[in-house]
Amino acid sequence: MTVSKNYIYISPQEYLEGEKVSPIKHEYIRGEVYAMPGGSDAHVTISLNLATLLRNHVRGTGCRAYTSDMKVRIETANCFYYPDVMVTCDERDRTPDDFKRYPRLVVEVLSPSTEAFNRGGKFADYRTIETLQEYVLISQAQVNVECFRRNNEGRWVLYVYGAGEDVFLESINFSTPIDVLYEDVEGLG
Repeated sequence: MTVSKNYIYISPQEYLEGEKVSPIKHEYIRGEVYAMPGGSDAHVTISLNLATLLRNHVRGTGCRAYTSDMKVRIETANCFYYPDVMVTCDERDRTPDDFKRYPRLVVEVLSPSTEAFNRGGKFADYRTIETLQEYVLISQAQVNVECFRRNNEGRWVLYVYGAGEDVFLESINFSTPIDVLYEDVEGLG
């Protein structure tokens, strides 16, 4: 992410109005706006593979799958993020708004420039969403999926999936061979 040269506090309303006319996407973090970088071939392929699978899986269930053009609003953290993939099953998200507030599942495909933030500050912000049950990080450099799942005590437990395994997303009762997520991805380490 690159920092906008404007360091003046921007309100959430100003941000939303600006996003409607901006030719590029920005994330909003506590009054500051950050331009979103473009994705690599691997990043886009993995995101699309998963989004397609999830869209088909939740069809007719009342849940909706979204790709990286839909924002998540985290009011408790005063943020708006564009996750690579998310699923919401909450009736309160059935609005025509250009953001959702109550995701059950959020997925980020890791990029070298965003990996540390996705693991740290962004995950900390996502954890404040009461409806979030799983946060998934997918490597684009190697076959590796990390699923952080909130348990009954509210603690986040890590489940790691590697080559030859099936990835299970408990929040939406979904399972797929990990190889399907990485279909058509070249040059994995």
